[in-house]
Amino acid sequence: MTLSKTEYLMFLKHPAWLWLKKHDKDKLPVVDDNTQAVFDAGHMFEKYAEALFPGIVTVGFSGFDEYASMPARTKKILDQGAKIISQGRFESGNITCICDILVKISANTFDLYEVKSSTKVKPEHEFDLAFQMVVLESCGYKVNKIAVIHVNNEYVRNGEIKANLLTTTTDITEEVKEKREETKVNIEKALEVVASSTIPNISPSLVKVDAFGDWLSIYRTLRTVDPESIYDLISVNADKIGKLEELKIERLEDIHDEFPLSDKQRLQVLSTKNGKEIIKKTEIKKFLKKLSFPLYFLDYETLSSVVPYFDGLSPYQQIPFQYSLHVLDKPDGELSHNMYLHKDNSNPAKALSKSLKANIGKEGTVLTWSESFEKNCNKSLGKLVPELETFFKELNERIDDLMIPFSSNWYVHKDFGGSASIKKVLPVLVTELSYKELGIHEGATAQRLWMEALLDGKRDGEKEKILSDLEEYCNKLISGTKNV
Repeated sequence: MTLSKTEYLMFLKHPAWLWLKKHDKDKLPVVDDNTQAVFDAGHMFEKYAEALFPGIVTVGFSGFDEYASMPARTKKILDQGAKIISQGRFESGNITCICDILVKISANTFDLYEVKSSTKVKPEHEFDLAFQMVVLESCGYKVNKIAVIHVNNEYVRNGEIKANLLTTTTDITEEVKEKREETKVNIEKALEVVASSTIPNISPSLVKVDAFGDWLSIYRTLRTVDPESIYDLISVNADKIGKLEELKIERLEDIHDEFPLSDKQRLQVLSTKNGKEIIKKTEIKKFLKKLSFPLYFLDYETLSSVVPYFDGLSPYQQIPFQYSLHVLDKPDGELSHNMYLHKDNSNPAKALSKSLKANIGKEGTVLTWSESFEKNCNKSLGKLVPELETFFKELNERIDDLMIPFSSNWYVHKDFGGSASIKKVLPVLVTELSYKELGIHEGATAQRLWMEALLDGKRDGEKEKILSDLEEYCNKLISGTKNV
């Protein structure tokens, strides 16, 4: 069995991950629609990176037969004199990789470029490129410069997208070459895993390369994990799990008082042991007392893209296409509701901003959940709609965060799982409220479906249903926030 670059990175995350990929891949999670949308965005960014290299020749593949023939086709294209190639595949013995971009410097020497849709170079990019370097060197080539082409998050679109402004290139040659010998050793270990008929130890304590949460999800499909186990500990990492496993501790309630935990983890354990809420009434009363009526419950749904859709936008900038605004005039009053949903392929900033200004009064507390998100959206809207910049500055001064009593540990419930997320808090405190019956269940799906239907034209015949589902989703979200 060959070892690809992707599989090598799986090994670095957890050896059992690689084994499952090779021997029992049905136990690995399938790629969901939201994850696939991220992959698609990355492929779109690759086209702009390739545009930096005039005359580039793409090898590529579509289907297994073309994948199998890639090494031969890559060599043929190079032998025919191509100076710059993309998506060329190289194979030496049991190791193989597809290189994003190679620039031929001399007969057997290349500059190697990896294209990433992140806004900076990450540690795993060095491991990725080190593997590619070893494969190329094993094939008899020399690698000169090694770099990552990534997103310039300071780029602001103004007319046609300019590839040289959208992208940034960071040289990491020395960092990658320092990993050469380490990579060779790891490749041999990975090949041993591939050849083994037995899965390696699956403990989450063996996770590396910041993949703890991802592996934990897989681990739960491989082992029966009881509720309130040590794997439910908030913000837990591989090292802490390893120490708990060494102590033969499996459940939160069995963690002894002397075990080192963060404040949030300790309160989670305490509430689990006691089986009841931890409530700091004085702090909660102070928080509620400073709120002034009318109360406005505000929530945004946003568009975001690595390649900006409209002028004035930057990569990954969050711009609201929908708001939901509930108003409570007095403590025992009835909620009224206003909303805006953008329904055509254009920048929603101006129309949404004008609607919000018309529907939100000049006095009263504006409540959000995790205020930094809405405040950053307001700052962006103020820049995009300069005549309303003062309005948004004043609006931000009125915002308070309904998450504070939970993130500050003034109200702790064991079923929150140590989290202050509304998706964790709401089902516990408002048990009759559920998103399961809705057409859209969470924000990532809302964003993806709106963008596909309105901006990408991918949802023929579904547009009206998606818009209707978005209205229902946001209405229920803010109603639930008020009930909390």
